[in-house]
Amino acid sequence: MGPVLAGVLQLLALIAALALAYVPLGTYMARVYSSTRHWRVERWIYKGIGANPDTAMRWPAYLRGVLAFSVVSVLFLYLLQRLQGVLPGSLGFSSISPAQAFNTAASFVTNTNWQSYYGEQAMGHVVQTAGLAVQNFVSAAVGMAVAVALVRGFARSRGGELGNFWSDLVRGVTRILLPGAAIAAVVLVACGVIQNFSQIHEVGQFMGASRQWNGGAVASQEAIKEFGTNGGGYFNANSAHPFENPTPFTNLFEIFLLLVIPFSLTRTFGVMVGSVKQGYAILATMTTIWVGFVALMMWTEFAHHEGALQIAGGAMEGKEVRFGVGSSSIFAVSTTLTSTGAVDSFHSSFTGLGGGITMLGMMLGEIAPGGVGSGLYGMLIMAVIAVFIAGLMVGRTPEYLGKKIGTREMKLAACYILITPALVLVFTAASMALPTPPHSMLNSGAHGFSEVLYAFTSASNNNGSAFAGLNANTDWYNTATGLAMLCGRFLPMVFVLAMAGSLAEQRPVPATAGTLRTDKPLFTGLLVGAILIITGLTYFPALALGPLAEGLAA
Repeated sequence: MGPVLAGVLQLLALIAALALAYVPLGTYMARVYSSTRHWRVERWIYKGIGANPDTAMRWPAYLRGVLAFSVVSVLFLYLLQRLQGVLPGSLGFSSISPAQAFNTAASFVTNTNWQSYYGEQAMGHVVQTAGLAVQNFVSAAVGMAVAVALVRGFARSRGGELGNFWSDLVRGVTRILLPGAAIAAVVLVACGVIQNFSQIHEVGQFMGASRQWNGGAVASQEAIKEFGTNGGGYFNANSAHPFENPTPFTNLFEIFLLLVIPFSLTRTFGVMVGSVKQGYAILATMTTIWVGFVALMMWTEFAHHEGALQIAGGAMEGKEVRFGVGSSSIFAVSTTLTSTGAVDSFHSSFTGLGGGITMLGMMLGEIAPGGVGSGLYGMLIMAVIAVFIAGLMVGRTPEYLGKKIGTREMKLAACYILITPALVLVFTAASMALPTPPHSMLNSGAHGFSEVLYAFTSASNNNGSAFAGLNANTDWYNTATGLAMLCGRFLPMVFVLAMAGSLAEQRPVPATAGTLRTDKPLFTGLLVGAILIITGLTYFPALALGPLAEGLAA
């Protein structure tokens, strides 16, 4: 079997698995967020944190809950890292420096999981499990809660209430993420991923030097890392490491995990607004972009003219031979079109155009299918913009799901789509203009610029993957990427929740003969076009200086 055919068959198998999980998981999540009953363990949690889960919140109160919980999470994780040197189970590692501790705390709380450290050489068992793994669950649940609040904004009428943040947060963890991650961890352990709390031990000599390795609760963290679209690896090599991802099957299974919730949330959306066709329209948009990007990535990585690449069957530099070009291409596209950031290959070693595809996936806003929650609310914001564009074409007040899209909604949508590109471009420009940050670049020219552009694209979009080659463990990059992650996570949430509140206050308007049907292929095409055009106009100059220049010069 040729490598191209193998890649295509893996893609088809992945699509089939996602299709099988779509309806049951999506419908189940809709029931979770619509239920009025509380589990006993959930009532204990509410009592412990002093929250009333039955109190309906308007958007300012919902936002205060999101921000308060996230601030406490950042402080807790920061202090845990700063105290690591005196904690049990630290494996002898010292405390993390202030700048790096801030960066890591911001990273994991924002569901970015950008890592400027070597996991196996910096973090002990306590920080890994009580700090990073916990944030993998709750940061994902926060994103899902905000997405559900926006869906309620479309579904509810004249009230303005968006539900209860604390209830949505706890249910997301106890009823969705914990059970799913537990099942996934068992599968990964059965397939060879390690799960222990062993100490550091010597594994042999290499080039005259001793080599040491430590174990860890890797399978359980790997499961939620992918299932919650987090991406932070237990080891520096991330999902390219055989302890995290030993076989081609586990590689495909991890891709399935990072895609299944974001895709299935479109079903949740359709059920909650009372029209599964609306969910299918959003699903079709996400799928079109994802499949298109995978096909383009495979073409760039398989199409080659150099003799060495022809012998290897593709551009194999930086890729694991046990995965090959096809599976690595699917993983790279899936992890950058979601907010996962996990890698099973080094994106810096992809072809010039291949590296550009990974960047473009993040620049779209990671909405195809995006992160858990963030992908859905990002796509719904783009849907609002698409119906507004359609309304301008026909001279009619735009409507989406029976809600009028007026001046307030469009201002909020415009702020949402502008804030992240502003963060990416301003921080990238500052890093290239200041005298010290360019010293962190391994390469010069277009590829070196791509390293910096990729770093801030990843941080601002809460992805977390790295282009490699850039030394990000400096005071500048730790601070700048930390600020980019915090702003890129929470400022868009402000606009999303404000829009949800505005929509929830409206009375639905009846559909007429002139209403744009947003559950038809025409709207899907309009939405795909709007996404690509907006992203292209925003980022084309930066892409032209980096991956496009490198790819065209190759």
